Amino acid sequence: MKNYFKFKILPYVIYFLIRVIFFTNKKVFHHKKLEENESYVFVAWHGDLASQPINYFKLRPKGRIKTMISQSKDGEIITKVYSLFGAGAIRGSSSKGATKALISTIKEIKSGSDIAISPDGPRGPRFSFAGGVITIAQKSGAKIVVCNSKPSKYWQFNSWDKFILPKLFGRIDFYMSEPYDISNLEFEEARNFIKNKMLLNSVL
Repeated sequence: MKNYFKFKILPYVIYFLIRVIFFTNKKVFHHKKLEENESYVFVAWHGDLASQPINYFKLRPKGRIKTMISQSKDGEIITKVYSLFGAGAIRGSSSKGATKALISTIKEIKSGSDIAISPDGPRGPRFSFAGGVITIAQKSGAKIVVCNSKPSKYWQFNSWDKFILPKLFGRIDFYMSEPYDISNLEFEEARNFIKNKMLLNSVL
């Protein structure tokens, strides 16, 4: 019964809660123009994931996006919640199923899908930056778009990622950067460049 609630009912509860929260907030979008027929790698910190479906589908309402989600049991819940928003999933992470996920991700980009990744997921530490994002972007030729949100008032959980959940009846500023082409950068140079861009509008 416990597992039934966790995996069958809880995702709908979370989805409904997120919808209610964002419906009651004033939303201000700071978006850069993206090419409609180009696929991108979208990156956001793990603690900011609640806001990103709203952020993405505002700019790309007809977008096709796949999120890289860990193969853990909690990943099952996240997969279901994101599917309710219209996002698909690629199961894997830097610690498990990495090679298979990498190949699948590049194939999805080549077929026209956007990809979403949290470089510090699934287990942190917070604001760490796994190199898979850079590998995917450089091997696929896709540009990286940095996503952030800043709520005026929020709960911050005592989890490793300091997960942010906006409170009702506030204001949320959504940020989406210009696309960054890192194809000509060395690996560590590219990683530091994107990490610094991600920290610019983060809730610390």
